[in-house]
Amino acid sequence: MKRLIINTDGAARGNPGPASLGVVIKNADGHVVKELSAYLGEMTNNQAEYKALIAALETAAEIGAESIAIFADSELMVKQVKGLYKVKNEGLKPLFDEVKGLLRKFKNCNIEYVPREKNKEADKLANLAIDKHFKVL
Repeated sequence: MKRLIINTDGAARGNPGPASLGVVIKNADGHVVKELSAYLGEMTNNQAEYKALIAALETAAEIGAESIAIFADSELMVKQVKGLYKVKNEGLKPLFDEVKGLLRKFKNCNIEYVPREKNKEADKLANLAIDKHFKVL
């Protein structure tokens, strides 16, 4: 798959609190190729957003994508990745560095902010991971 369209979301109930990630990866035709939903433990919402992006980038690389379009509802993360905001939080710096390293695996990468309403599938997967975790306990 040369081009993938990716929606990511990180969720934390409380900040910090129980956190999770949700990722939807589609091919250029809009068909879902992979969905990720995982509980992450205790962390902030911003850390969860970065963890979701990292999981998405690792999976896209495994699939063999050359070009990716990423959509996320974390304006802070998107602006940091684009270089519009500095990463001041010490807890985010290693995650940011990991993202930057992973982005080098792709010939073409675009990341855009989308409002939560346009990121419903990834949001649903993130919340499902927290719900499932606490039902199991």
